[in-house]
Amino acid sequence: MPDYWDVLGLEPGADAVSLKRAFRTQARRWHPDLNGNDPVAEERFKLVNEAYAVLSDPRRRELWEAGSGSGSAGGGRPAGDPFASGFPAFEDYLDTLFGERRRQPPSPPSEVTAAPPPPPPVQATGDLESLVELSPDQALRGERVELALSDGTAVEVWTPPMAGDGWRLRLAGVARGGGDHFLQLRVRTAEGLRIDGLRVTYNLELSPAEAALGCLVLVPTLDGDVQLRVPPGSSSGRLLRLRGRGLSQGERRGDQLVEIVIVVPETLTEAEKALYRRLQELAADGSDDR
Repeated sequence: MPDYWDVLGLEPGADAVSLKRAFRTQARRWHPDLNGNDPVAEERFKLVNEAYAVLSDPRRRELWEAGSGSGSAGGGRPAGDPFASGFPAFEDYLDTLFGERRRQPPSPPSEVTAAPPPPPPVQATGDLESLVELSPDQALRGERVELALSDGTAVEVWTPPMAGDGWRLRLAGVARGGGDHFLQLRVRTAEGLRIDGLRVTYNLELSPAEAALGCLVLVPTLDGDVQLRVPPGSSSGRLLRLRGRGLSQGERRGDQLVEIVIVVPETLTEAEKALYRRLQELAADGSDDR
């Protein structure tokens, strides 16, 4: 006999709100339309549907807890297979089950298990684009985001696993008049690390002298600061690799790329100006010699 609480990922005795939320999450995760390459998704989806049908019905739940099968009169699965003629679209399925209309993108980018705590609800802006900030772990696993549209409609969307900073997700037809809405993802740390899948990138600002002569600097990583030797003659845009300093997933571990950015001071002292003029003269003399 299946443990329906375990099927929905709940502790026994969870309240109705938690039950409905867990059902929505598991139904999305195992719906056959969203798991075309998973041979067990269909049976798992039916089991999730069965678990919710039993636990949300006090009488059937009492029979199940007493050991009378799945809560049906004769034990086993409830009579009548609601999926005998095929599986409805996920959103239509929830509308029928809960009796409520919910506007969502036709095809969510992906289905994942949410990692608490989720980002706060995002308020749609007039330019039909909203900024969503995710932590590195949320971006890696995928995250549920709630979007409040200007007409009061609430939209729930899942970000794809291994999303990156700067990704732009299109929510087709959810805006007023059937327009599109876009989610701009920001996945950055307080130290300025940008996440893209398992890879981490960081802009290292150097003075012209440091870039020309080379230097030893401290660079932030997800595991703390590390020393990095910048080779002499490094120009803006040069990439230095810190192997294994990115995010990890199972046995896979990404790298961190450090991009050199040469920054010239906005104001110079007279002595600094004189030195730059001298460098300019030397560069010109060298060009004439060639």
